[in-house]
Amino acid sequence: MGLLFKEIDSQSSPIGEISLRRRRIPALGDRDIYEVKLGEEFLMSSMFYEAEIALADLGLAAVEGESLSVVVGGLGLGYTAVAALKDRRLGELLIVEYLETVIHWHHQEKVPLGKELNADPRSRYVHGSFFDMAVAEDGGFDPQAPGRLFDAILLDIDHSPRALLHHGNASFYTVANLGRMARQLRHGGTFALWSQDPPDAEFMQVMDAVFINTAAHIIPFFNPFQNGEATNTIYVGVKA
Repeated sequence: MGLLFKEIDSQSSPIGEISLRRRRIPALGDRDIYEVKLGEEFLMSSMFYEAEIALADLGLAAVEGESLSVVVGGLGLGYTAVAALKDRRLGELLIVEYLETVIHWHHQEKVPLGKELNADPRSRYVHGSFFDMAVAEDGGFDPQAPGRLFDAILLDIDHSPRALLHHGNASFYTVANLGRMARQLRHGGTFALWSQDPPDAEFMQVMDAVFINTAAHIIPFFNPFQNGEATNTIYVGVKA
């Protein structure tokens, strides 16, 4: 494809080969599109990022206070993290990412938002498993300050609570383990979750059992491949 396609990097990881690609689609104009793939599965594309931004906007809109301490689970291409940094109340942002290669892409600024994240002193990358840190009896998301509490936890790793990147993640989306994660939120803190699927009534029951003021927000965006509107879902809940 010549200049229309370039594989920027490809590395092995504990869950398979992960690659970063840049492409152009002439029908969509003069625009670079960045894609992250795990094997043959797409993890993230810069073509669609409205819901990733909404994850930060809706999650932080539901919490009150200043100098907020926020965790983003899943770095992706950085859209949720950068959107969180745009909230003037944010004091510190921890970005928890399991794949060290993805962190390196941002450190090395091989992806467009890496420069912005690296330049903001409020942001810090944490290499580790979000799901393990979420349910740990001690420790937690910040290896520099075990046991600390946060104002918001924003999660975008699996495709949805049912469409998982790894079957082992399924146990997280339960009342027991969401409750364990919520111990790391201060009272009034928020948990927000991105999903590619429509609102799931069964998962909303799980959210209702752990949090108050729960909502499932439908985020519309234009999909040029379908020549029409598509949607993602953002779940939000508040710790009582």
